[in-house]
Amino acid sequence: MQMTVDAAITSRRSLRAFLPKPVAREVVEHILHVAARAPSGNNTQPWKVRVVTGAVREKLCQAVLHAHNTQADQHEYSYKYYPDTLPDTYLARRRKIGWDLYGLLGIKKGERDKTHIQHGRNYLFFDAPVGLIFTIDKALSQGSWLDYGMFLQNIMVAARGLDLDTCPQAAWVKYHRVVCDVLNIPGTEEMVCGMALGYADEAAIENTLVTEREPVSGFATFKGF
Repeated sequence: MQMTVDAAITSRRSLRAFLPKPVAREVVEHILHVAARAPSGNNTQPWKVRVVTGAVREKLCQAVLHAHNTQADQHEYSYKYYPDTLPDTYLARRRKIGWDLYGLLGIKKGERDKTHIQHGRNYLFFDAPVGLIFTIDKALSQGSWLDYGMFLQNIMVAARGLDLDTCPQAAWVKYHRVVCDVLNIPGTEEMVCGMALGYADEAAIENTLVTEREPVSGFATFKGF
């Protein structure tokens, strides 16, 4: 039985450990079909998705993980996800989730080798059997990127409705040149992010992490009620 919408939204988390249990192509196609109902300006539908599993997924993971381990300083993000300086409020939230995760994994401050290895698990899709790589036409502008976020959210919520989990991953963008080479993505497209899709490994300590959220009173004001 599928979850209610509220349950699918509130149970969505960015998981970092998945079981090897395969996900059928028709299930992924269903999720993408549902997600494609996301709104977009003038119905432009700016999303493009490469879904990888099996040998293709393995080839992509190994190529990017090799770059991460041996050539990290030769790669950079194709767009700026974060500003050079984050205001204190957002910086505090970013630091908290980082140290909460590393604390669960027993990684202490300054243990760079362990941090590097853990970050590298991004490039294995955290062992999820299905990886998704999202791109957008470079001719499009900021509004289409906003539309894209709604499409990504739809994917994650639709996956929860089928008892699947996800992890959206901007980390893949640093190695966009490698990804585009392996998957033959044309130069007219820019990477938006990657995403892991699969069944949660409930025994993994990192999956016990539940991030905090601001109460409605912390970000919303109501007038006229």
